[in-house]
Amino acid sequence: MAILMTENAAKQIQKQLARRGRGIGLRVGVKNVGCSGFAYTYDYADDVKAGDQLFEAHAAKVVVDPKSLEFLDGSILDFVKEGFKRVFKFTNPNVDATCGCGESFSVKEKA
Repeated sequence: MAILMTENAAKQIQKQLARRGRGIGLRVGVKNVGCSGFAYTYDYADDVKAGDQLFEAHAAKVVVDPKSLEFLDGSILDFVKEGFKRVFKFTNPNVDATCGCGESFSVKEKA
């Protein structure tokens, strides 16, 4: 199981941690919400908890809990400019559909 990150995502993680003054990386996850079922969550990671997976690229770290990892496996985390917003964005091969606003998604059923 793996999550990859682009150099843009890594630079943004490093920048936000430097501004905050502490932390080991970005904690990403998935929660039940929205019209399609799931949404991504982002927070600072100050530690790695039991069961968490740690992924590192371009001198930045991403921490994922085991339940979220099954929905994020194989994803690429990027940091992109969308209009006036700059946001973290996943390219996730597990997504089946997204809602109209793009904030929530459903996942493919396992065979």
